[in-house]
Amino acid sequence: MPRSRPNYAFSRARWSAAQLVVLTLLALAVTALFVRAADNPSDHVPSFVEWTPETIAQASSGDPFRGMLLARHCEHCHGTEGFSDKGSTPNLAAMDRLALWKELEDFRAHKRVAFPMNPIAEDLSHKDMVDLAAYYAKLPIFYDPEDKRVFPRPLPGLAQKNMAWRLVTFGDGERGIPPCQACHGPIAYRPGAPSLMTQNSDYLLAQLEAFAHRTRANDINEPMRTIADLLTDEERLALAAYYGSGLGMQPGSSWPSK
Repeated sequence: MPRSRPNYAFSRARWSAAQLVVLTLLALAVTALFVRAADNPSDHVPSFVEWTPETIAQASSGDPFRGMLLARHCEHCHGTEGFSDKGSTPNLAAMDRLALWKELEDFRAHKRVAFPMNPIAEDLSHKDMVDLAAYYAKLPIFYDPEDKRVFPRPLPGLAQKNMAWRLVTFGDGERGIPPCQACHGPIAYRPGAPSLMTQNSDYLLAQLEAFAHRTRANDINEPMRTIADLLTDEERLALAAYYGSGLGMQPGSSWPSK
């Protein structure tokens, strides 16, 4: 009985079908990764800002007088003297110019997402941003009857104040939480970091929660996302109340937690 010849055409068709299935599965897997990355800001590059001598020189070269003229467009939200009348809006008076410039760059690049700051930053030139940062960095923080600030808020209760004081001064080594003053300074100010001296408590709480939930992810090397996630809800609230009441301007280590 003669042996049957193999059906090479059928084998090739079956192999092509198998290849098609494999390629389809690979395509679906890649698509799923892209979708996951789009949904999770922590998978993104946190910021396009690179701190180099050239970058620092550029960000420090602003013209505060020109920035004052540009800031007329910012007053509706951030106040005439850099103090907002809404607790959910950040105060910009005396903000470190490097920190403010980075935030504007991140808004421009959509590395930090917030309406209406993204479209506003897109319309600013690089010179506009350094000039605005220079202007706000020079604004004083003492009270001005012309502004309508909501800062400071009432002092927190003793238990809440002590909870925040310990975190600001010592952190929590067992949980890997460094003291807040290590980055933001013993009086809530340090060059290169966002100033917390006169920041609104509602805004601070919203940012801590955004970092904890990874809806804000423009912190280079993820320090704020990591720390905010380790904090409890009560601790985030206590820290916002502590800084929002002006206690951050007192050296935290200078008074005991009683």
